[in-house]
Amino acid sequence: MNNLVTVVGPTASGKTRLSLEIALACNGEIIGADSRQIYCDVNIAVDKPSAEERALVPHHLIDFVRPDSDFTLAQYKEAALAVIADIQMRGKVPLLAGGTGLYIWSIIEGWDIPHIPPDIKTRHKLEARAEKEGATVLYTELCGVDPEGANRINPNNLRRIIRALEVYYATGQPFSRFLSKSAPDFNNLIIGLTLAREDLYRRIDARVDEMVKRGLVEETRFLLDKGYRLDSPAMTGLGYKHIAMYLRGEISLPEAVQKIKYDTHHFARRQYAWFHLNDPRIHWFDIKCDGFEKECIRLVQDFLSVS
Repeated sequence: MNNLVTVVGPTASGKTRLSLEIALACNGEIIGADSRQIYCDVNIAVDKPSAEERALVPHHLIDFVRPDSDFTLAQYKEAALAVIADIQMRGKVPLLAGGTGLYIWSIIEGWDIPHIPPDIKTRHKLEARAEKEGATVLYTELCGVDPEGANRINPNNLRRIIRALEVYYATGQPFSRFLSKSAPDFNNLIIGLTLAREDLYRRIDARVDEMVKRGLVEETRFLLDKGYRLDSPAMTGLGYKHIAMYLRGEISLPEAVQKIKYDTHHFARRQYAWFHLNDPRIHWFDIKCDGFEKECIRLVQDFLSVS
């Protein structure tokens, strides 16, 4: 039972729904691979699986970190491998699902992540620079000293940008140079979901509109009232920044919604940099094709029958 099934793809491509269908059909349990869904209290903006969906199939690595706590890639990898081993030992199928490329590939490729202790003094200096000059300046600096590492980080993810620069300043070496690979002994099957760019954008826009209807403004106000800052790890995801600007009277709600849609389009394009359509390891399915879910389930069943 040393199997691992993974579902990847851009945001709004239907990973949650397909993962549930595969898990129900194949005696599986789902392991989240989303760097924002790990946090408690944030729900609508990160589009977590609903309580009803989580009641159908056990879900792991969702809702278990405080919104203002740092959670490193090394910590995620350690936690995910422990969950995968537990699911396998119980004779069930671990199903890794999400859109965070760092999380996905750290497991599948077995990244040996450096355990370099934090340099708090340097971190505070970089945070002060970001406050004064903006995150873009730090990201540009990271591109200059570690272009490979920068390509692995969302330009809006200030925490990871600062950590990468922190490692560089502490060691004089790019963060990416410390990453080596030692793939775990899994039988891997990777399913990728895709669709035409314009169709994806329409799905993203519809989902953002639905998030607002479900209470994205109220959720943002609740989190801010609880004292969570916009630079808290959980609050740096898509959505909260622009809704906070609306709550402060800086922009209108329609402007905030449009900015969220635009940023999410950009984020989806970056996700394709992690999951290449020509990657032979990934079995790609166009979600606009009728019956693709059944084909995916059949592929998983065939994989499990010969593994």
